[in-house]
Amino acid sequence: MRSRREIAFRLRQELANLRLLLAPPRPMLEAQAPLCGLPDPEEVARVVRGTPAAERLERLADRIVERRFSLLGLEFEPGSRIAWRRDYRSGIETGTSYFRLVPYLDAGRVGDHKLIWELNRHQHLVVLAQAFVCWGREEYLREIFAELESWWEENPLQRGINWASALEVAFRALSWIWVFHLVGHRMPDDFRRRFLLWLYWHGCHLEANLSIYFSPNTHLLGEAVALHALGRLLARFPEAARWEHSSGASVEAEIGRQVRDDGSHFEQSSYYHLYALDMFLLHAVLGSPGAGGQAPPQRPGAGYLQKLERMAGYLAALMGPGRSLPFLGDDDGGRVFHPYGDPSQFGRATLATCAVVAGAPCRREDVFDQALWWIGPAALERVSDAGPEDTPASRWFPGAGVAVLAGGQTQVIVDAGGFGPGSGGHSHSDTLSLVARHGEREVLIDPGTYTYVAEPDWRAWFRGAAAHNTLRIDGRDQGAPAGPFRWTHPPRVAAGEWRSDARRDLIEGRCEFARFVHRRRVWLRKSDSLLLILDELSGPEGEHLVEQFWHPGEPCVMLSPRRFRIGDCACLVVGPLGALEFGFGGQHGWRSPMPGVKLEAPAIVVRWRGRLPVRFRAAVRFAPVECYDSS
Repeated sequence: MRSRREIAFRLRQELANLRLLLAPPRPMLEAQAPLCGLPDPEEVARVVRGTPAAERLERLADRIVERRFSLLGLEFEPGSRIAWRRDYRSGIETGTSYFRLVPYLDAGRVGDHKLIWELNRHQHLVVLAQAFVCWGREEYLREIFAELESWWEENPLQRGINWASALEVAFRALSWIWVFHLVGHRMPDDFRRRFLLWLYWHGCHLEANLSIYFSPNTHLLGEAVALHALGRLLARFPEAARWEHSSGASVEAEIGRQVRDDGSHFEQSSYYHLYALDMFLLHAVLGSPGAGGQAPPQRPGAGYLQKLERMAGYLAALMGPGRSLPFLGDDDGGRVFHPYGDPSQFGRATLATCAVVAGAPCRREDVFDQALWWIGPAALERVSDAGPEDTPASRWFPGAGVAVLAGGQTQVIVDAGGFGPGSGGHSHSDTLSLVARHGEREVLIDPGTYTYVAEPDWRAWFRGAAAHNTLRIDGRDQGAPAGPFRWTHPPRVAAGEWRSDARRDLIEGRCEFARFVHRRRVWLRKSDSLLLILDELSGPEGEHLVEQFWHPGEPCVMLSPRRFRIGDCACLVVGPLGALEFGFGGQHGWRSPMPGVKLEAPAIVVRWRGRLPVRFRAAVRFAPVECYDSS
């Protein structure tokens, strides 16, 4: 049931949208480029040229000019006409109905909205603008102008799927801000006036459609960050001051609401944590003293910066000695800036930017994708040959319910937390699951996300218990799925003992659902890099099917009926109880390194049927590999 306040808010939203649709404002707009508050593009380009990052940027820009796109696992070449409302995988293309009438979650009618929106975020235009600043090649500039003209023609204000999500409008507005900052001075006068008008309309649409009730999480955060950026950087827009102050206050409120005291993001997703951290970080950068030492009207307070530091600490703990992000919970593939390359490595640029903001050391190779463009050549002052500390520390994050067990190059992450708030839309059925790495090698993985709405059966598998290193009972997940972004009857979860010292780490967790109680104890013995897992399950009378799943991240070989070599870095031994299934692909052997990509992978399933209670044991010995009897 909606409150009177929400009903009144939504009525105001719809009236504002109808005004934009029927009588869009047309003020005379002027702005300077480059934008005050962002670093001089020429100074950044001088530093970037001649680096491996510059070579990657030029290769990517050349592909874009040729209109060869790689998005969410799809390679396509649209040719002379880009169909901005088409899902290029299914071929479905929608029209220009009023945006409220577009059923964007119905993949059968509109296609995969994520694939459509990824192209319409226009982050590839930022790459072209960066490449133009570095090399001055006119074809980059012509492609930017041609694509923007095409987009304006095919996406009338308030009409079509590309206006259906305020967050997508926010992403596109941020991309256009960067384009204007980098090449706005090269825009012909008439083009620049139209560009600024469209950018202004994006701000008007955002103000009218903030996700205060619809999706008050990263949607609201991204929208507020973009609206604040419009007000902060384009101060001559008529509503600039209101956008800056109201949205700035909203972002500061959201860091208090969305980020727990331990630094973890409340969505219970490692990728959404990274995603949100970049949003909060960009806001902090834009709220720092601008060019010429000008102080902006608003600056993030000490509490905001402390939360940023804690978020960075949580991210660094998850990435571990291999400096790679494990995919716990949903991964939507989005990124505030430069969403190109291996998503598991995106956190390196984020942590480097955090280090520069906090005055801490960072690696040189990590500053080129983001920190330099956001902060300028001053980012290089924080570069250290040693970089940040490589040896991980064992940590317990009580807000997230996540334990990081660490010894030398071995890292084990145990999820002893529950689902996210509300309907847990971006949570997976992964309570008491774990991932394990040895240096840069993946031993046990979370297989990822793959899709949101395009393939419902695969959506269900990748977020189900069978896709995680945990137990499944009678084919049940730990909650009841209710659509692609909702769980009902989530589990009751409690963390038990946590101990960590120089010899060993121990974490205990408890998960209760459907009258079953699953207790898991995990020990990491540091002297010989031995990981021990004990599962205890109790529940209702009668026979039950219990399945224990293991998902190796490296090539896996069965050495004996209970022993498995994982790559050349670990050995897994499962207990003697139950029948065993081992294979690749099929029902359970899959992983998704990024949305839209699905690969065959090894999977080990231990199946037992009988009366409860029951215990399962398993062990992993990390390099040097020594496989031993399960006894």
